[in-house]
Amino acid sequence: MADEENVTEEPKAKEAECPTCLPAWFNTYADMVTLLLTFFVLLLSFAKTETSKYEAALGSLREAFGGNVLMQGDVVMKGKSPDDYPTMIESQQPIKPFPIDFLTMEGILDKREINRASTEQLNKMKDDLRAYSLTAAANIFEMTEGIKVRIKDKLFFKEGSLELVDGGITIEVFDKMVKLLSKGEWVVFVEAHSAGGEVSTDRNADAFTLSSMRAAVVTRKLVERGVPANKISAVFYGDTRPFVIPGRTQEQTRHLDRRVEFLIRKIDLMHPGHKVRSE
Repeated sequence: MADEENVTEEPKAKEAECPTCLPAWFNTYADMVTLLLTFFVLLLSFAKTETSKYEAALGSLREAFGGNVLMQGDVVMKGKSPDDYPTMIESQQPIKPFPIDFLTMEGILDKREINRASTEQLNKMKDDLRAYSLTAAANIFEMTEGIKVRIKDKLFFKEGSLELVDGGITIEVFDKMVKLLSKGEWVVFVEAHSAGGEVSTDRNADAFTLSSMRAAVVTRKLVERGVPANKISAVFYGDTRPFVIPGRTQEQTRHLDRRVEFLIRKIDLMHPGHKVRSE
């Protein structure tokens, strides 16, 4: 009995307490927020830094979440708050959201590639013009469909004839242009015109036919000088596009209407371009 009284019970081990931690759903929420942040950083890095795009993105997000779409910038009203700070008022014309194709990775990459290609093309064209000493003899235009270069000098023709008039495009400029086009990296548009109501000397060709014949003559000369035929596009306008000089009448500029102009580009109009949906 004494032995039984001396036996003491061993203390039970304490159960480990569970440390306090964040709920399990918080990890998923944090991942989602991080991915959203990464997505918008990508949008910012690929998009052009234009205020209108930021405003459109803001409008798209607010519309998606059911909020009011407010315009920024022009709708800031000064002196409307007690502390005389500018305040925002609701716009009557909501900002139009981005088209859905822009909010896709494919749309972003396509637009970025188009902008990058346009800048590279412009720089390359300037380098080529500089290399052939044609910078002073050409005007460069940046358009939606690409960069175009118009040669300032023109070819002029005698009344009702396919014979050139002295004093048109200089031989030096023409030779430089031919050397540039002979590389086969440019496309040239031969644009032929005629004067109002002009007909050929034999009375067999009207203004349209006469301008087409002039385009054919110049095109043939370019091919004979080494310009690739598949890089030449010949167009004729007849007497529909007279040369206009402010302060002068059409009769005074009639001799300028019998002309052929040169428009050179890197991209032909036959280029397939960037295909978009028709709907």
